[in-house]
Amino acid sequence: MKSTHLSLIAGAVALAAITGFATVTAPDGPAAPEAKAAALLPVERSSLVCPAPSSSELAETQYTAFTPAGEGGDAKATAELKPALPTVDEDDEDETDPEKAEKAEEAAEKARKKAEKPVLAVKEPGKPVVVEADGSDAPALVGTATGRLAPGWTAQQTTQVTAGGARGLLGVTCTAPGTDFWFPGASTAKSRQDYVHLTNPDDAAAVADIELYGPKGALKSDVGDGVTVPARSSVALLLSTLTDEAVDELTAHVTTRSGRIGAVVLSADDTSGSDWITASDDPSGTLVMPGIPADATSVQLVAFAPGEDDADVKVQLMGKNATFSPAGNATLHIKSGMTATADLKDVTRDEPGSLRLTPVEKNRATPIVAALRVVRGSGDEQEVAYIPATGPVGARSSVADNRAKGSTLSLTAPGATAKVKVTASAGSGGGEPSVETYTVKSGTTLAVTPKAPEGLKGTYALTVETTSGGPVHASRSLALTEGGVQMFTVQTLPDDGGTVAVPSARQDLSVLDD
Repeated sequence: MKSTHLSLIAGAVALAAITGFATVTAPDGPAAPEAKAAALLPVERSSLVCPAPSSSELAETQYTAFTPAGEGGDAKATAELKPALPTVDEDDEDETDPEKAEKAEEAAEKARKKAEKPVLAVKEPGKPVVVEADGSDAPALVGTATGRLAPGWTAQQTTQVTAGGARGLLGVTCTAPGTDFWFPGASTAKSRQDYVHLTNPDDAAAVADIELYGPKGALKSDVGDGVTVPARSSVALLLSTLTDEAVDELTAHVTTRSGRIGAVVLSADDTSGSDWITASDDPSGTLVMPGIPADATSVQLVAFAPGEDDADVKVQLMGKNATFSPAGNATLHIKSGMTATADLKDVTRDEPGSLRLTPVEKNRATPIVAALRVVRGSGDEQEVAYIPATGPVGARSSVADNRAKGSTLSLTAPGATAKVKVTASAGSGGGEPSVETYTVKSGTTLAVTPKAPEGLKGTYALTVETTSGGPVHASRSLALTEGGVQMFTVQTLPDDGGTVAVPSARQDLSVLDD
C-alpha cells in the first residue's frame, strides 16, 4: 500500500516537473489565451428531403421554402430544392434489346438534366418562396442550403385532395435526412392505405430496413429487409404488402444499414381522410405532443417501448388553464417491443390541449416513442391528422405556409412558465413582418391565431423563439374548408438546429519541443 502511494506521488512530481519545464522553456511571445466554452455559430450547410406529394390526379400541391432572418454567413449562399431522380423498375429493363436500352438511357439522361434544375430556390432570408404543382406527377424533392441561407432553412409541402380515397389536407415539413425513424400510429388494416416514403439525397445508394410492431410484438416480415433506395431517388412501399397481418395501429421502425434517408408515412383512411405521419422524437422517458385542436372528436394515443423494459407512464392533458389526467386513462402500460394504444375520445372538451407522458416512477424512466391520431368532424365530414412527440422549440423554430386564414399556433410549457417571441415573416408576394410576444403559463396550452403580416400577399412563415423561462413545445395547425369538410393538418416545431457548438482552441503542451 505504501509503495503505491509513493509511486503516485513520484508520478505527480514528475508530471509537475515536466509541465514546469515546458512552461519556462516556451518561446518568447504573448501568453496563450485561456480555454473558453464552445461558441455557438450558425451552421453553414443544411439538407432537406420532401416526399412525392400524392398519387391522385386531383392533388393540388404547394411547396413553400423559408430561411429566417439572421446575421452573418456567406453572401453567395444558395437554398434550392430539386427533383429526385425517378426509380427504375428492374423488371421492365431489357438489356438484350438495343433499341429499348437506348430509349431507357435517353429517358434517364433527360431525368438527370431535369433534376439539375431547382423547383424552387430561396434568394434571401426572411421571405418565403412558393411554387405550385398539380396532379400525380409532382416528384419527391432533395435540396441543400448553404451560407447565410442554411441556418433554420425549412420547407413545407401542402397538398389538398378534394375527393377519392386520398381526400384531405396533407401537410408535411420536409425532413432532414437521418438513419433512424419511429412511426407510432401507422397501420396495415384493410381500411388503411399507409405508404412509407424513403428519399435518398446523396450520390450513393442507401439500404434501409423496415420493422413493424403491433400490440403482440413484431410482425412477421422479410420484405422490409434490405430495401435499396437509389442515389437521389425516392421509394414508396405499401406497409400492408410487407406482412400478412392486418393491424389497426402499429409502430413502424425505419433504419439504414448504409447511407441516410428522409422517411415519412402517408396514411389514408376510408372514412377519415389522409395525412402524413412524421417521425416521433427520439425515444425518451418524457414526451410531449402539442396542439390537439379544441374541437377534436377523437384522439387516440399510440405508444411503443423499444427497449428491453416495460414502461408505465402517466397520461396528462395540459389544457387551457391546468394539467389533469383524462378520466379512465390516467396511466398507460406499454410492454417491451409491443405497441400500446389508448382511446382518449374527445379529451379536450372544446379547449385546446397538449398531451404529456411521464414515468409513473421517477427513477424508472423507460424510453418510449409516441404519437396522436386526431380526428375532427363526424360521419362523412371527418378529417384526420397526426401529432408526433416532439422536442422543444429551443432557441428557434420556423414553420412555412401560413395563410391569411386557417393557421393556429399552439404553445405549451410542461415545466416552468415561459415567454416566446413569434415573428410573422414578410409574405411571399408582399407584406411587412410583425412580431408578437406571448406568455405560456406552466402546465398549460396556449392556442393563438397568429397576427398576419401587414399588407400580406401570398403566404408567410412563423418563427418561434423562446426568450425566457422553461422549455416550450409548439405546433401549427392549418385548416382549409372544402365541400363542408374542415380539412386540417398539424406540423410540430422542434428546434431548427440553426447553430452548432464550435470548441475554441486552447494551449496544447504536447506540441512543444523537448
